[in-house]
Amino acid sequence: MLEFDLLVIGGGPGGYVAAIRGAQRGLRVGLVEKERPGGVCLNWGCIPTKAMLRSAEVYQTLSAAVEFGIHADNVRYDFAAVRQRKDGIVKELTDGVAGLLKANGVTVVEGHARFVGPTTVEVHEAGPSPIFEGGPRYAAAPGAALRQISARDVIVATGSVPARLPVPGADLPGVVTSDGAFGLTEVPRRLVVIGGSAVGAEWASLFATFGSEVTVVEMQDRLVPLEDKEIGAALGRSFRKRGITVLTGATVTGIAQGDGLRVSVGGPQAREIDADVVLVGVGRRPNTADLGLDVAGIATDARGFIEVDDQLRTGVEHVYAIGDVTGKALLAHVASHQGLTAADVIAGHDAHIDYTVIPAATFTHPEIASVGLTEEAARAAGHEVITAKFPFAALGRAKTFGETEGIMKIVAGQRHREVLGVHIIGPSASDLITEGALAIALEATLDELADTIHAHPTLGEIGMETALAGLGLPVHIAPRKR
Repeated sequence: MLEFDLLVIGGGPGGYVAAIRGAQRGLRVGLVEKERPGGVCLNWGCIPTKAMLRSAEVYQTLSAAVEFGIHADNVRYDFAAVRQRKDGIVKELTDGVAGLLKANGVTVVEGHARFVGPTTVEVHEAGPSPIFEGGPRYAAAPGAALRQISARDVIVATGSVPARLPVPGADLPGVVTSDGAFGLTEVPRRLVVIGGSAVGAEWASLFATFGSEVTVVEMQDRLVPLEDKEIGAALGRSFRKRGITVLTGATVTGIAQGDGLRVSVGGPQAREIDADVVLVGVGRRPNTADLGLDVAGIATDARGFIEVDDQLRTGVEHVYAIGDVTGKALLAHVASHQGLTAADVIAGHDAHIDYTVIPAATFTHPEIASVGLTEEAARAAGHEVITAKFPFAALGRAKTFGETEGIMKIVAGQRHREVLGVHIIGPSASDLITEGALAIALEATLDELADTIHAHPTLGEIGMETALAGLGLPVHIAPRKR
């Protein structure tokens, strides 16, 4: 039997970070992983989608190169090469994570872990799952365990898998999840995306750029419904301008075989839509299949997520959980911070996770990023607020960049003008949101943002310009009429 101070189950952005931090704190660390290190983020989510989206962005830029005085004739894409580039980036990064684990002295055990006691697991050989779509890609193969591992402390970091769509026909060939979309070897001529949140919106943006006839079906009244209402509305306008059909307040009631696939949509905009591929992006569920949580006595909530406190402790002594499997915020960077916190607590440090400031980004075109409270949430929480907005179209750098669509919106307290939320749709939103996160973390005010000298000409100036607008002192846009 292998024995460790700390055993981490799952090598995603939470698990491998926790393992490295535990080793840095002097613990003997083991990590069980049944796929390549890096988890969903590096293998099936964050990195591969962004690699393909970057290819789409380059294609879009070259197609419009004449606007920049550049003549690029016969611009075309090679989808096989796009996928090959994505695979190369993924391999480079996953190999890098494997190297970091080795360099830090973490023992990596390949296989599927299953609890046989609170801090003891059996490791089984993992094989391809028969229910890949909407389920784990790999599962425990039948047969005896390869080995047993025990540890003083255990961290569960098994992540999440795509949620299944509970409608007739969801299991038909050609219906794929966000994971299964990576198996597409060509750009679909007609694509229906079910779910207009971050995952669905990114795939819709990607394939629309490559020429697919895309329809997005979202049950809420706008795209990216977790974002500020104005941001969701702006993305809807942008998508429609690009020729993407957006159906909000709509639900899919069934999928049948017709001219390829036929999607039945209910609601005020009820219709039948023919598609070659249907991509389901309706959320994710915890990846706890065949993990043996009940054997260990680990409690889950009604949705199946593992319940933890602010030190990532479960209800079982010496057992912790981090990442998507906790259901706190299904974001890779949150999982990493949870991993650091849990490892520090196990090593004897008084660490706690704070979910107050969590930036999020959606890599559509244009990009979306946000942090803190939306205007609606701030008012619901009892804040008297002021809102400030500034358009990218008024930034010199955005004009030279050729990307002027979008705005920054700041939600601030009326009395002290403290920043409560920052919401962006526009170029490099994912990079610009860091200033907003820092502003909220440091309890900065509109005055302090406005008084901070920002480099010119940059996209980052939008933070200062938006703050000035909120103070009623805009320089580069006309003042609001009172």
